[in-house]
Amino acid sequence: MTGYGERAEPGAGLLTIGAFARACRLSPKALRLYDDLGLLIPAHVDPLNGYRRYAPAQLERARLVAWLRRLGMPLARIREVCALPPDGAATAVAAYWEQVEADTADRRDLAFFLVDHLTRKGSTMTTTPSPVTLRAAALTDGGLVRTANQDAVHAGRRLLAVADGYGADGGRAAVTALAELTALEARDLAPADLLGALEEAAHRANRAVQRLGAEGAAEAGCTLTALLRAGARLALLHIGDSRGYVLRGAGLVRLTHDHSFVQSLIDEGRLTPEEAPGHPQRGLLTRALDGGEAFAPELRLLDARPGERYLLCTDGLHTVLPPAILQEVLTAAPGPEEAVRELVARAREAGAPDNIGCVVADTAAPDA
Repeated sequence: MTGYGERAEPGAGLLTIGAFARACRLSPKALRLYDDLGLLIPAHVDPLNGYRRYAPAQLERARLVAWLRRLGMPLARIREVCALPPDGAATAVAAYWEQVEADTADRRDLAFFLVDHLTRKGSTMTTTPSPVTLRAAALTDGGLVRTANQDAVHAGRRLLAVADGYGADGGRAAVTALAELTALEARDLAPADLLGALEEAAHRANRAVQRLGAEGAAEAGCTLTALLRAGARLALLHIGDSRGYVLRGAGLVRLTHDHSFVQSLIDEGRLTPEEAPGHPQRGLLTRALDGGEAFAPELRLLDARPGERYLLCTDGLHTVLPPAILQEVLTAAPGPEEAVRELVARAREAGAPDNIGCVVADTAAPDA
């Protein structure tokens, strides 16, 4: 029997490219491309006129290729799937679709954010945004496995922040970093000054962590995610794998992107978001507040409106509670205090293998 990668002698029973195309629902143009790529080689090619003919036994492979193309699977990956036995091919297709669903969810969240952002931007061109106030609550918990709690949180009138320490002296690093930011509570900043003030405070925090090392403290660093309010604006500072979310009309929108090795694997398509929590290098950061000279925080300016709910949290929360649960809790809780208590309780129910830190804040009009 002639294999798919071999050329057969011409003979009865072979199908022309047109007949084969109709039978497998692939176009002749696609069949010629798949021949060039070695994905679906004809059983025979006439040496004089180049006409391709296919064996009926090749229809099964051709139909599989057609189905996989309808899924949107890249040709290189289709070649890998077709080379596997049926059980292995089934596993590969399932893994591919999990990745597609995860990518779709990420794009859906981004689409919600962009629709909301552009709608709000359009309305602010004709109306001046109203200032907002923050009503916030913060809570940390050591979790069920760790012997020390190295998370630090702050919930104030102007500033919201979480820091997740790591290393033998990570707790001191987190507290030290937040101490540099909390000084901003006393400053009545104009919206135009938010980003500059927050960036300067972040660099002071990084230098403070650097001094810990110079004083002989054990190795330490931390993540840092913060929101600073002035008027109707919020400045977002982010470095590491803690996260920021906002619950508004478009649903729960993630505001930050993890600076981690695992996130880089997800971005490259080598890992799905569902696989990330169990990865052995989940805690490896690509950017952090560690006293290094290459400190590069991510900074953004957001428009805030009354009726929104913000969540800042360390990875001890977001790695055990999926976005659907976060949204459920944030939607149901009557206030920030109830929200942080319920989030911590849910994380502990899920096993709480890490420290948990979270801040929840509601925006409201000043006279509300």
